[in-house]
Amino acid sequence: QVQLVESGGGLVQVGGSLRLSCAASGRTFSSYAMGWFRQAPGKEREIVAAIRSSGDNTYYANSLKDRFTLSRDNAKNLVYLQMNSLKPEDTAVYYCAASPTSWRTPREAYEYDYWGQGTQVTVSS
Repeated sequence: QVQLVESGGGLVQVGGSLRLSCAASGRTFSSYAMGWFRQAPGKEREIVAAIRSSGDNTYYANSLKDRFTLSRDNAKNLVYLQMNSLKPEDTAVYYCAASPTSWRTPREAYEYDYWGQGTQVTVSS
């Protein structure tokens, strides 16, 4: 069982930055691939980025690769999503998730077993 708690969301102006954190409970955090998803009002949940359990491989949605950076600290049971040059279209609830397919960077929501409650990111123009 893994419990996930996101933090770091908030209101930011266009072009600003935010760093989201995801704190995981449980001793087996390092055996899970981790991902961030987001869901904007009226839209489906979409993958933002994913990282393998070892932290040595990451995946980003094509449109986000140049602005977002995903990292993890297995010693602290933390995952970070650094978001730079934020745009109004980045406004969404951001969710952290854990997947048992540790050797991959899972890109589909169904591949994740555990989810956080979400944190709101609002980018104002």
